[in-house]
Amino acid sequence: MSIVLRPIGYVDAALLDAIAPRVARWCRREVRLDPRAIDPEPARDPKRHQYHAGVLLQNLLDESNDAATDARVLGVTGVDLFIPIFTYLFGQAQLGGRAGIFSTHRLREEFYGGGHDGDRLVARAVKEAVHELGHTFGLRHCIDPSCVMRSSTYIEEVDQKGEDFCLACAAHLHAPT
Repeated sequence: MSIVLRPIGYVDAALLDAIAPRVARWCRREVRLDPRAIDPEPARDPKRHQYHAGVLLQNLLDESNDAATDARVLGVTGVDLFIPIFTYLFGQAQLGGRAGIFSTHRLREEFYGGGHDGDRLVARAVKEAVHELGHTFGLRHCIDPSCVMRSSTYIEEVDQKGEDFCLACAAHLHAPT
């Protein structure tokens, strides 16, 4: 089983190139890039000036539908995500499904008034990518504060958790099927 990274809107190719090998390492799966960007505009909410994560996730599935493969597809976007019950999201995925998405919008230091920090952005993006992919492999949120599957409501929580799975989540992820 492989993992496909696919941009939704404009995403810096250097960022995708930086996170792909690290995601492959943590998920122990081949990761390849699909450069065909998906248009995020159908998911834009003009009142909120944000993009509905559920709509983007469905568009990603519709445009990546390949029944002949069991690949997971992870959409990467720079737009600000929301679902109606939350102010914003870092990402969303199908639990045990084929697809997930995450946004770099609130992972950037610039969003919080800081200067550009490419290394921190890559580290945060890897955590969110691995987290959302974990959901596609059936993992739920974890209570271990160091586990990448720990829920992140604020950017500080993204920074505090690790890039790796705790022992229990890793055992579930890497168990023979």
